[in-house]
Amino acid sequence: MTDELEAKEITLGIEGGGTRTTVLLADENDNVLASFQTGPANLRLMKIRELAEHLQAIRGGLPQQPTRIGIGLAGVRSAQDHQRLRHAVATVWPEKPCATSDDLVTALEAAELAPTCAAQLLVLSGTGSCVTGRKLTGETTKLGGRGHILGDRASACDIAQDALRSVMASYDLENTWPALGADILAFLQMNEPEDLIDWSLVAKKNALASVAVPVFHAAASRKDSIAMSVLDRAASSLCEDAKAGANRLLKNNEQVQFIFNGAVLLKNSDFQAQVMERLAFHFPNSVITPLTRPSVWGAVILARRTGYVDAAQIDVTPKEVRSSSIASDWRPVTSAPTEQRHPLSTNLSEMSISAGIDLMISADATLPTAIAEETSAIAWTIDEVVQAFSLRGRLLYSGAGTSGRLGVLDASECPPTFSVSYDQVQGIIAGGRSALWCALEGAEDDEGSGKRAIAGRHVTDKDVVIGISASAYAPFLWGSLQEAKDRGATTVLLCCNPAYKDHPLPDRVIAPNTGPEILTGSTRLKAGTTTKLILNMITTLAMTHSGKVLSNHMIDLHPSNGKLRQRALRIVGDITGASEEAAKQALEGCGWIVRDACKQLNQG
Repeated sequence: MTDELEAKEITLGIEGGGTRTTVLLADENDNVLASFQTGPANLRLMKIRELAEHLQAIRGGLPQQPTRIGIGLAGVRSAQDHQRLRHAVATVWPEKPCATSDDLVTALEAAELAPTCAAQLLVLSGTGSCVTGRKLTGETTKLGGRGHILGDRASACDIAQDALRSVMASYDLENTWPALGADILAFLQMNEPEDLIDWSLVAKKNALASVAVPVFHAAASRKDSIAMSVLDRAASSLCEDAKAGANRLLKNNEQVQFIFNGAVLLKNSDFQAQVMERLAFHFPNSVITPLTRPSVWGAVILARRTGYVDAAQIDVTPKEVRSSSIASDWRPVTSAPTEQRHPLSTNLSEMSISAGIDLMISADATLPTAIAEETSAIAWTIDEVVQAFSLRGRLLYSGAGTSGRLGVLDASECPPTFSVSYDQVQGIIAGGRSALWCALEGAEDDEGSGKRAIAGRHVTDKDVVIGISASAYAPFLWGSLQEAKDRGATTVLLCCNPAYKDHPLPDRVIAPNTGPEILTGSTRLKAGTTTKLILNMITTLAMTHSGKVLSNHMIDLHPSNGKLRQRALRIVGDITGASEEAAKQALEGCGWIVRDACKQLNQG
């Protein structure tokens, strides 16, 4: 009997979101062997260990184990996310075929495509909201789904926030607490309007979303004017997003199938009808249907489509990352010098501290010569940056790990040093803000993320983009340079691997040969020091030749603290010959603008 069971196809479907995880175990004939719900699962809010424990608990609740798995979780966006999810699944169900996706794809998979339609569009409104769609020809689109702070238009959270603000506005303007306000207080077990203030400061997403319940009740039971207005705006917003998504996919007279999902749409018939009516007006030939079976079935369908290969080999990388490019296809044969062993430090672990210091000093002493050999490329780059600044263009650094942090550091020093705007010199680091203080080494492997970072900064042909990487390997860097090149920007590669000097993508390559590191592969050492020195040259000399330096003084210094005000006094005194008292009076009269103070004193 056991052998017979194991010979059957048993598929496990898992769908996780911000509210719950739904589990479905089915055989090859769609007979449900197990179905239950457990706690929420959002990939971006869980560590791998937490996710593995969550999956292990699901395993423990199954009457028998699956032969294949399909899983869709909220928060799955990038190739890295898919890899993390597959890794977690493999720790619980090793050597089982696995298909991964986000929880929106599973809903689309669960819906049967209407035969007359060229595209499907999922319109989701629950705690959060999103519109996502696809065509039979492979094109996809997505709007929203960024959380209740940044968007999620027409979600329960959005409806609740609109209602709370509308109630408070009515209270302020009419000096009477409205009926919807009374409903909300009763729902939250509060006594008076001011109680909402403290609650609003600490309310979690689900608690906030729950306030949509009395809003829908007030609209349905007594046509409350505030509730009706809030829901009318929500229906309009959701329709706008669905309309935009459909227009991105459709051509000529193609038809679209709108699929409704999420508690806001499925549990509130009047609201569902409002959205349907609006969509039908804009797309009279469309098919509009609620999702008729649980979207976890989509995870089952995805799993069945997956062949019998090891889960780690399934290519779920987004198309944009898989696509061939000159950036990712070109690799020099020579191994990066920074990855080789330094012949003088093979006994580093046995050296005395003083001997280690001497060795590191002697190693760093070789850097100026290596940098000097790149003078021509550095000077060319500085000229390009000066030209960009004259056209109101920008300088952007892009890198990962230490290289990315050095770019952000140099960019952040420009506003206080030269009084330029925060966006004139920008630093981009793989992994974003948290990578500044926490190593996210895997972030450098996402080429698509590098492309999106450049697109997100609206890089144009007026800008200069410098990609920084010690070894020049990081795919994130190449994604950035490729996107910048495609947008017409001037592109420069700064690395410590001379094998990349002839790379065909960048307009110029700065590649000092810093050799092996004292600590093998630790590019925060000589490579990092060299990178910082070159970045110092680029911004300092570019600002100098852009009129930000007079003699050797920071004429546009921003004296934001006591130390810098003292420096401003010395600068004004040196340039004008004025006494400290006269310099101070001039600076105070000019709002501590050094350039204006110097001009005033020289004219006086």
